Amino acid sequence: MDDGRYLLSLIREGEHQQQDFKYRVADACKLAKSVSAFANTDGGRLLIGVRDDGYLAGVRSEEEIYMMHQAAYRYCKPEASIKFDTYHVAPSGGRGLRTIVVATVPPSARRPVCAQDEEGRMRAYLRINDENIMASPVHLALWRESQRLQGSFITYNDDIRTLLAVMQGRQTLNQIVRRARLPRPKVITLLARLVSFGTARWEYASQQFLFSLT
Repeated sequence: MDDGRYLLSLIREGEHQQQDFKYRVADACKLAKSVSAFANTDGGRLLIGVRDDGYLAGVRSEEEIYMMHQAAYRYCKPEASIKFDTYHVAPSGGRGLRTIVVATVPPSARRPVCAQDEEGRMRAYLRINDENIMASPVHLALWRESQRLQGSFITYNDDIRTLLAVMQGRQTLNQIVRRARLPRPKVITLLARLVSFGTARWEYASQQFLFSLT
């Protein structure tokens, strides 16, 4: 398959959990957010130089290509793995060739991959459908647990019994903390362990993370 047909096949898929379009690269921090989201979820690819409507606008300058590399190698910690492929294709009904860069980001084994925001803070993101969403404290705890050399465990004590008792239906982290009347850091740690053991689950709905028992 030639470059044009390959890119058109990707564009027909639209934006989804493993694909994002970037018309222009004007800010390496914003691009790093997408890299973080893909690396922390299922991986994915950025089609850079493609408008939201699928039009092949093209990468405009070497500066944009430089910022792509900055996003992966300077503004992400730990450094994200990313592969850049450059294609030169003609837009439909247009003249001349456009340079399109496909940045492929695999899922990271060293989560969380954090992206530096405009104020210098490091934030971790998830890719949910076609959006980049800031990870919750529970996700951060889940990733910390996954890096423990000896694994994690649950002791069935009063705190766990309290947590299980208040988790009726879908609730936000703040609701669970209020109802359990336990310290927030403890609830985050225990909830992460319940999720990792399959006793609880999370979902993203109405622009918030909700937790419930399985």
